[in-house]
Amino acid sequence: MSLHEWIAAATRLSASDLHIEADTPLVMRVRGELATVGAAVPAAQVAQIGRELLGEQRWGDFLARGSADLSADVASVRCRVNVFRTVRGLAIAVRLLTSSIRSLEACNLHPDLRRFTQAHSGLIVLSGPTGCGKSTTLAALVEEVNAAHARNILTIESPIEHLFANRRSFIRQREVPTHSPSYEQAIVDALREDPDVLVIGEMRTPEVMRLTLNAAETGHLVLTTMHSATCAEALYRIAMSFPAEMQGSIRAQLADCLVAVVCQQLEFIDAQGLLAPRCEVLTASSGAKGTIRAGQFSQIANVLQSGGDDGMWTFDRYQRWMQQKRDWVRPGAAPAPAPPQQRPQVEITIDDDVDLAEIARKVDDSVRRR
Repeated sequence: MSLHEWIAAATRLSASDLHIEADTPLVMRVRGELATVGAAVPAAQVAQIGRELLGEQRWGDFLARGSADLSADVASVRCRVNVFRTVRGLAIAVRLLTSSIRSLEACNLHPDLRRFTQAHSGLIVLSGPTGCGKSTTLAALVEEVNAAHARNILTIESPIEHLFANRRSFIRQREVPTHSPSYEQAIVDALREDPDVLVIGEMRTPEVMRLTLNAAETGHLVLTTMHSATCAEALYRIAMSFPAEMQGSIRAQLADCLVAVVCQQLEFIDAQGLLAPRCEVLTASSGAKGTIRAGQFSQIANVLQSGGDDGMWTFDRYQRWMQQKRDWVRPGAAPAPAPPQQRPQVEITIDDDVDLAEIARKVDDSVRRR
């Protein structure tokens, strides 16, 4: 069988991942469980698939590094692909992405998360273990901004997973290393490119974290992801990534610019037969900010427990909401996105004698009438 046929089969089985390795049977991850499919795949075929996916230039880079990341459309399915070497030879890990960008409702997320996209500046961190759907939630939040606001959105990813279409917002997507040599350089460049919203695929290094915090502190809304099991662990990892003498200022910076931390896990809903995210949500209340500044990350759990009125969710509270939820959306059943909205046009006539106060009043009246 070819890669196209394997991807098509994985799609029919609702698999999230496909694993191919030289002289090893194919493995798919279905509902979080690994399943072996078919006979061993010859090493020569795996090498041929890897070379076709990467192309000649990237193949040369792969031979030098031993691994390579890319995104591609295979069998009409958007895939994130990692090609790497193992003791058996070449291996390929394929993550099957959703064919279209889904809304928060279509992702079976709580609609309350939408309010975070109303912020004009600050930091939103999406965290969780590998494969928990962080990228899908990130794309859903970006699409919420795209549908509701006229903003300049710049994404920095490695690789690009979801392709956005301009609706009310203007979206530009950059890939590392295709369009910029590193996350660090791309973030520095982004601050000169007039973004309202900056999307950083993942915070991995202290320098990326520092630049991300600076961007959030200088008037941009920044959305990013990182690996952690809880909101407290995400904040702890950010602060502890820096030398001891810098940690106090980093905690203060983090407290000042934070909008929210959302940590999610995937949970299989037996009654519905689908995977859905279960979330922990920390908002930037005064109690949360004080706890972060003091470095008392072990107290974040108490802040979450008492923060229901501030829009916070513990995993347990969120699970109770899931148990009461009835309007589940199954994969593939998400409604088609609404057509792009026309940006509002404000018609103003300016005479020779310019009255700026009158112009401002006309703009305000036009905005209120929308």
